[in-house]
Amino acid sequence: MEKLMFLDELTPVVREITSHPVAFLGGFFSGLFRLNLNDDPVKSWLDQQSGSSVSPSDAPPSSNGSGPQSISID
Repeated sequence: MEKLMFLDELTPVVREITSHPVAFLGGFFSGLFRLNLNDDPVKSWLDQQSGSSVSPSDAPPSSNGSGPQSISID
């Protein structure tokens, strides 16, 4: 009886894997090889696959670009 409960808990996971196998395998291999999706070879390939590219001019502007700033809370 406990085996059926275990299988019932895995059913949604298996359903998601079978509905999006490419996304699952991509995430699995990027985690397995510890790939950072923001690194250049992976990022440029993802941009080519999605057909869009985010350039620095498309990024939201920062306040002054000098890094972290300190604030005081009264």
